[in-house]
Amino acid sequence: MTWARLSGRVRGFTSSQLRGIDLDLTILVAATINGLLIGGIYTLVASGLTLIYGVLHIINFAHGSMLMLAMFGVYYLLMILGIDPYMSLLIMVPAMYIFGFLLYKLLIGRLAHGKDENILLITLGLSILIENLALMFFKGNTRTILVSYSDMMVEVGPTLVSLPKIISFAAAMALCAALGLFIQRTDTGKAIRAVAKERVGARLVGINVDRIFAISYGIGLATLGAAACLLMPIFYVSPTTGHVFVLVAFTVVVLGGMGSFLGAVVGGLIVGLTESFGGLFLGESLGQIGISLIFILILLFRPTGLFGAKR
Repeated sequence: MTWARLSGRVRGFTSSQLRGIDLDLTILVAATINGLLIGGIYTLVASGLTLIYGVLHIINFAHGSMLMLAMFGVYYLLMILGIDPYMSLLIMVPAMYIFGFLLYKLLIGRLAHGKDENILLITLGLSILIENLALMFFKGNTRTILVSYSDMMVEVGPTLVSLPKIISFAAAMALCAALGLFIQRTDTGKAIRAVAKERVGARLVGINVDRIFAISYGIGLATLGAAACLLMPIFYVSPTTGHVFVLVAFTVVVLGGMGSFLGAVVGGLIVGLTESFGGLFLGESLGQIGISLIFILILLFRPTGLFGAKR
């Protein structure tokens, strides 16, 4: 369509109709930006899940519970010590890595006896245990935090966007890129990829496979520590918060392809957009239907995901 014909069509609208078109475009742009921003957080949450699956070849059922635990950690760092959620990254990331490393070395690895199905059951048991302990100590109340920049907005095109969402998205993408570079460029990352591809062969060439398992589990939980710091300025925490993210994380991993970091990035953004537009057109209470539909369709028509390796 030429500009002259488009201009002619625009001149044919009344001023109220033009305002309606502008409003619709503003809403669509806002929904797109919001979906991409929250999708960045989903990407970070899912990257830890896909790393654990890629190396250990099991689904970590405790993923959501560990995220909830980390979010409570960020909350109390602010409430008790006055540490800003974004500054908490310097504490929560190494703390969650150490926690994950020791958890695998001292509990999961010892109880698994080398069987993947045992790890699956152990993580499921951990999830139930952590959630019930959280309910006992923290009760069922939701908690939110308020910082000086909570209500700050940034003008992006025709719409206003929350500053904490922009910061969280940028940090999540940077952390995902750093994790990807770590896996690709470092000796430890190369060992992780070797174990993920062929653990028996990796053991034969001298790689300590059990240690790589523990490192991978620790990194997976470290991503949750980072995600918790980025989520708390824009979300709430309660003992059941993990349920909100675990379905989304599983959907992202299945959509992108099990064990694929690129898939986690693309899948996270797609799921974020789906949730945003689902909430816009179907209402907030029905917005999750789109995510469930993606999960079902991918399993039916492309079980390996968008970037997963065919077996």
